[in-house]
Amino acid sequence: MGARGVVWPASGFAAAAAAVCGCLAVFTWAALLSPHGADAGCGDRETPNCCSGRDNECSEFTRRKTTCYCDTYCQRTGDCCEDYRPVCQISAAIDCVVGSWGAWSPCTSPCAVGSTERSRQVSVPPRNGGTPCPDLKQRRGCFGNNAVCSTAKEVAKILPDSFKRSFKDPWRRPHMLMKEEKASYCVYLRVKQSSAACKLKLWSAQLVRERLVCAECQSDAMSKNNRCGGDGMESTRTFWAAASVPGCHGSWMRESLSEGCHCAPYSVLFV
Repeated sequence: MGARGVVWPASGFAAAAAAVCGCLAVFTWAALLSPHGADAGCGDRETPNCCSGRDNECSEFTRRKTTCYCDTYCQRTGDCCEDYRPVCQISAAIDCVVGSWGAWSPCTSPCAVGSTERSRQVSVPPRNGGTPCPDLKQRRGCFGNNAVCSTAKEVAKILPDSFKRSFKDPWRRPHMLMKEEKASYCVYLRVKQSSAACKLKLWSAQLVRERLVCAECQSDAMSKNNRCGGDGMESTRTFWAAASVPGCHGSWMRESLSEGCHCAPYSVLFV
């Protein structure tokens, strides 16, 4: 007896069985001859088979009729079709590899609080969804203690250029040698700070914030190393004090230095 109570004769049953077996054989051979077997996937999609980035429309169905994807984003979400890698020619994921850290750079401030950094290079860049590269730079604070820091601590004593004079001693003996006259040099400094007492004198009242001042170093004010004390450092704040105005002091930053020159009128002198 067959389905729904139908009686099959012996010969009829054999014929029906043969027909069913024949259908199964055809289905089996069709599945084997199909390039992707019984599974649906990226290879069954219309061009393009694969998509870049995240594309929810770039999908197909598995043999269980669940949705799978053929975009590169599926590597992160783990819902790629089974034939994604061979069809989309995706090789195994390669993680980022970096080299060793380099040396720390010099402190950005030679004599004060600054920063220093170091870096490293990428040896193998990440591919095919591999682990991304870690930080390639590191930065930390530092306190500069350069050999020239003692210069930064010097306080320049200054006077107005009205003190310029060419003095000759009338009692000097003819055979006595005059002190060797050395060429003056000019230092251009940007005032960063000045005290309230500087307003008491006309010349010192000109030392206001952000004003560019020319300070001349003359031979009489030079030390043994042929420079004036407190003539500043580039990119570093140093200090000054007005020699003839009590309580007048401040800070400035050197911008340039010119050898063998004289400052224009209404400038200052190192003493």
